Amino acid sequence: MTTEKNISDTFRAGFVAIIGAPNAGKSTLLNQVLGQKISITSNKPQTTRDRILGIVNFASSQIIFVDTPGIHKSKNLLNKRIVDQALMAVEDVDVILFMVDAASRNFSAEKLIISQLKKTQKTVILALNKIDLVKKAKVFELVEEFQTLHEFRAIVPVSAQKDIQVKNLIAEVEKVLPVSPKLYPDETFTDVSEKFLVKEIIREKVFRMTGMEIPYSSAVTVDAFEVEKRLIVIHASIHVVRDSQKGIIIGKRGAMLTKIGAKARKDIEEMTGRKVLLKLFVKVTKDWVSNARILTEFGY
Repeated sequence: MTTEKNISDTFRAGFVAIIGAPNAGKSTLLNQVLGQKISITSNKPQTTRDRILGIVNFASSQIIFVDTPGIHKSKNLLNKRIVDQALMAVEDVDVILFMVDAASRNFSAEKLIISQLKKTQKTVILALNKIDLVKKAKVFELVEEFQTLHEFRAIVPVSAQKDIQVKNLIAEVEKVLPVSPKLYPDETFTDVSEKFLVKEIIREKVFRMTGMEIPYSSAVTVDAFEVEKRLIVIHASIHVVRDSQKGIIIGKRGAMLTKIGAKARKDIEEMTGRKVLLKLFVKVTKDWVSNARILTEFGY
């Protein structure tokens, strides 16, 4: 018979930073493990800009995943702050989960990350992601290559999107967590507010529905978030740096902005379980990506 003492002696809980190059699949993995979406995704790199906690409860463990922005060599102030967030997250966790896109390598980012890993004494697990897109022989080659680059506790080939070997990856993470009681209540699955998630949902739609230039010049602020009896009323602004970008996001006769709003509203309603009235505005906020004061106001 298993006693409460026995359970407490074997239960594990801890923080795990998911790090990697932009577009390595970090947010996709977090959403897959959680079984719900809290971290936005797109096929464009650098979609994630903020550190987000995703808390997952298992029979013998509680894993607090820290989804981080993609680590890369950066020039403008926004990207430097984003990378700094990712590197700072590594300092405050028990385990590091390094994700590599096996199908599309980012060698400069990998080199930068491995150089940072060599400076830490923390346990590092490597996840070779997107193995569904490469041949098995290539996966074996990558395992051998990375074994020479760093002393990883484990190397696990996975496909976060297809849920291939994700359970095996979780099992390796569980092994190296500290013995600890739960750090968060069972009902808590993230540390961010609904207002923050609304901002991220809107930003995801901008990333997914506009061209390459627009997403990296855009930010979203939630200006009003009012919960009524049967309705949530949200006013949000999409900020861009030029008038031409504003025209693209609004679209001909407002068509693009309407599409962004409709898709965002659907996701927000699914997340909150309530009807949503979403009003979107597009504003030109010149040079916000390099203005320290505005970046701070926008939460970066």
